[in-house]
Amino acid sequence: MKTKDLTLSALLAALICVFAPLSIPVGPVPISLATFAIYIASSAFRMRHGLVATVVYIIAGCFGLPVFSSFTGGFQMLFGVTGGYIWGYIPLSAGIGLILKTGKNRFLAYPGAMVFGTLLLYVCGTAWFMFVSGSGFFAAAAVCVVPFLPGDAVKIAVASLISFKLSARFPAAQVN
Repeated sequence: MKTKDLTLSALLAALICVFAPLSIPVGPVPISLATFAIYIASSAFRMRHGLVATVVYIIAGCFGLPVFSSFTGGFQMLFGVTGGYIWGYIPLSAGIGLILKTGKNRFLAYPGAMVFGTLLLYVCGTAWFMFVSGSGFFAAAAVCVVPFLPGDAVKIAVASLISFKLSARFPAAQVN
């Protein structure tokens, strides 16, 4: 990667690190703004920028920086009940980037790509939650998916508008 790409990826990682700790506790899985920041990082710029930013964010959290929800950090977070969501940020970012890379109608592709990435995130997070907690599918979905649907819909709508505007302002860093 060029210096410009590394700098942009670092700025996007910082964006994720600033938004991600902001959360509302809702049972064992909090509502976090991490997905909102990853939506923007992964859709407004090239796939590699969002993916690198997401991985840097996860590594920063693993090294103990308080960048995970509720200002927590540490390697142990990857193995708790919310660890699947932290790991799931990688397929979330990659899924968004892959859809937008091939999308023809860019504006309509933004929310579609984010919904697809969110589905990947839900699969990773819910599967890990079921493994760690011993919950069944429906019980896990009631805790890990249903409460997040309205908030994720709002985050996707707002992030789609922001990302579409950002990609128009920075054509050299566009997804395609």
